[in-house]
Amino acid sequence: MGIKQQAQTNTGAATGSRGEQRRARILNALHDCIIYKGYSKTTLKDVANAADMTASHLLYYFPGKDAILEHYFENVANLLLARIEGFSDEPPERQIDLLTDLFFAGKGLTRSEIGFMLECFGVAVHDTKLHQMKTRLDRKCKVYLTDLFESLSGPEGAVAQDAAELAYAILIGLRTAAYFDRKLDLPEARRLFREAIIRLARRSR
Repeated sequence: MGIKQQAQTNTGAATGSRGEQRRARILNALHDCIIYKGYSKTTLKDVANAADMTASHLLYYFPGKDAILEHYFENVANLLLARIEGFSDEPPERQIDLLTDLFFAGKGLTRSEIGFMLECFGVAVHDTKLHQMKTRLDRKCKVYLTDLFESLSGPEGAVAQDAAELAYAILIGLRTAAYFDRKLDLPEARRLFREAIIRLARRSR
């Protein structure tokens, strides 16, 4: 999952109006600043400089740094959910591979991009709007996983829900571990997640 590429797509950077293109520049500037120095150390002036505009010009498009991050995360979450929902038409076994690749082998996915998402999660602890968007993303991902386990194991709702909770926790945990543990690379994290999904499906039968 290439976070920066997804956000660019959803803001119309290539084909939208001049205003949309400037918003995309601002979003990408915040992304790059966070990758470089973290959210807490990034100032509005940093973002404006990276977007090649003044701070006052930037404030014409967004009321502040938090609003930029909220908009960025919303774009990414919506695109991510659209990708996941598109998997539903595939056979369950194929969905496992598609889901695994999305989170552990997507185009543009790097440790830095995972770190960016972890920064978003950290801000969501105290940012009400971001917290709500994160909660919505989690809930929809778990609903998808529940449906997937029901397709793989049968219509045992409670069992499928438990498996979905475990699978999502493993997903978040492995992505976090792949960021902090240099001995765990993304291909290995991908293998572990895929195996976990398959084992959970077998136990749910």
